Amino acid sequence: MSVAASAGLLDTFPKYLLLNAQRFADRPAMRHKDYGIWQSWSWAEQFDEIRALALGLQGMGLGHGDRIAVVGANRPRMYWTFAAAQSLGAIPVPVYADAVAEEMAYVMADAGVHLAVVQDQEQVDKIASFAEQCPDLRALIYDEPRGLQDYDRARLHDFADVQARGRALLAADAARGRRWEQGIREASGDDISGMLYTSGTTGRSKGVMLKASSAVAAASDTVAFDRLTDTDSVLAYLPLAWVGDHYLNYAQGYVSGFCMNCPESADTVAQDLREIAPTFYFAPPRVFESLLTSVTIRMEDAGWFKRKLFSHFIGVAKKHGEALLEGRPVPLGGRISYRLGEFFIYGPLKNVLGLSGIRVAYTAGEAIGQDLFSFFRSLGINLKQLYGQTEAFLYVTCQKDGAVRADTVGPAAPNTDIRISDAGEVQFRSPGQFAGYYGQPEKTAEALTEDGYVKTGDAGFFESDGQLRIIDRAKDVGKLESGALFAPKYIENTLKFFPNIKEAVAYGDGRGFVGVFLNIDLQAVGNWAERNNIAYASYQELAGHPEVYKIVAGHVDETNRRLSREPMMAGAQIKRFLILHKELDADDGELTRTMKVRRSFVAERYKTLIDALYDGSPEKYVETEMTYEDGRKGSVRATVRIMDVKTYEPAQAAGFKEAAE
Repeated sequence: MSVAASAGLLDTFPKYLLLNAQRFADRPAMRHKDYGIWQSWSWAEQFDEIRALALGLQGMGLGHGDRIAVVGANRPRMYWTFAAAQSLGAIPVPVYADAVAEEMAYVMADAGVHLAVVQDQEQVDKIASFAEQCPDLRALIYDEPRGLQDYDRARLHDFADVQARGRALLAADAARGRRWEQGIREASGDDISGMLYTSGTTGRSKGVMLKASSAVAAASDTVAFDRLTDTDSVLAYLPLAWVGDHYLNYAQGYVSGFCMNCPESADTVAQDLREIAPTFYFAPPRVFESLLTSVTIRMEDAGWFKRKLFSHFIGVAKKHGEALLEGRPVPLGGRISYRLGEFFIYGPLKNVLGLSGIRVAYTAGEAIGQDLFSFFRSLGINLKQLYGQTEAFLYVTCQKDGAVRADTVGPAAPNTDIRISDAGEVQFRSPGQFAGYYGQPEKTAEALTEDGYVKTGDAGFFESDGQLRIIDRAKDVGKLESGALFAPKYIENTLKFFPNIKEAVAYGDGRGFVGVFLNIDLQAVGNWAERNNIAYASYQELAGHPEVYKIVAGHVDETNRRLSREPMMAGAQIKRFLILHKELDADDGELTRTMKVRRSFVAERYKTLIDALYDGSPEKYVETEMTYEDGRKGSVRATVRIMDVKTYEPAQAAGFKEAAE
């Protein structure tokens, strides 16, 4: 590299690649665990890998403006494809690896993908099944060769062969490498850096186009905000196609120079997290719910002394943990008790969870229950919340150290402007703001106000300290017949704090009371069943067990007690609930690929069960189609029990009456 990238404006990620290969040459840029062994690449080595790939792709005809799909798990070669494509002015389009063929076909056809880099045989087969729907697709490049030896090679290429071709071209003409670098330095920040598809919660996914300069500016702001450097490390385990992974790992990694660690597989994430002990960590609420569930199960299986010790020191943590984390005054006795708790409980627990090295952690994607959030902060983990959207290239708000609240998502992110419309909708302008939806100018216009603010579709308000509080999706917030506020997400998150409850969907807008669908957590409830010698053969059988209903009814009762103490929510207590006979599943369209409930789809699919909630039926027979892991369709039949629960007088009746009016 003859000319430093820092000589020009750093407004693309490949320009940071050139710079990092110099300033952090020997520092680790990427690690990947394969066959139980961690392999590392320095920034200089990563530069060589990306250059070889880029020249190989260029030799295959990939050029400026071409779209290249990236389909697979978190692996170095997938991330190298992003940088290699961007270095040529091409546009990477990550696609969810677990998407069914129909979903994948839609994204790739809509984006007009020219090349696709995929992980393995499964993705090759999936794309082959709908290849005729993607007329622009010229070739497939695969990472893992297992099972692909006898496939037609006309349009199928080995990733290693593409890199070998690039190295051969470089060896034959050294000037080719210099021209490639010069092309990076001369590239415009106005080029589209990537295209990320929305989760499709409210309809068909849309391709969000992100300008290079906007993406870099957004990442630079938050790297400075959280003081991320080349000494930090992350575990990259979230879906490549999700904006959170692309921003928090790839974008921030290039700007700060930190090391990105790729797990061996989805099944080894927990073990790999313990081995890496990252300093920067992100997880959606669902992951923290799962961690708490695993902790609860461990304690239920422990001896009585350990259970008593755990219960005592968790009580100490709840009382003093967050105050100590934020530097607020704590009595000497409290400090001593907490220090003992750190030795006996908190330290070992954080180590088991792989969170012992955390300096900064975030959660986002959907609202997190306040109790769940406070639990992890009380252990001394600097867990904060951010609020973001794909159209913002993630950050809209983020919480400052020492000013963290469980019920808000923080003030505006650096250089971001937020306002609340007259209708209560949150709107923003930000450095990472999208350039538009690909091929859908009318949808782009609908998403923006006349003065250029993005409409989030979320209802919220600012607290007195300037922190934003999100109530729910604006279209989901409503009122009961009594006039009481109905905010389903608030109710659902309160329910999901209980380890036995994995998912909840609340209904009640325009109705006389709140009714709820629930999914049990098979791991937590299965562990309980095993300890109590209760045999079961399936999720359906366990979900319908009378003893399980009793346990869940207790959780719903406690939820109502909590709601009764919230003036704004006391009128929206749950009166009836049922436990669904199957788990909500993304393959069945009930969840998005980012595991958010598609509320309207669920309401339509289970209309007969909603009717039964409100017509007083004690049970309802239902038959539901489901998709198996291999793509086959089947059906599940059950008689679902519906249970009534007690509600409580509002603890602050006067305050609630005023809020309802």
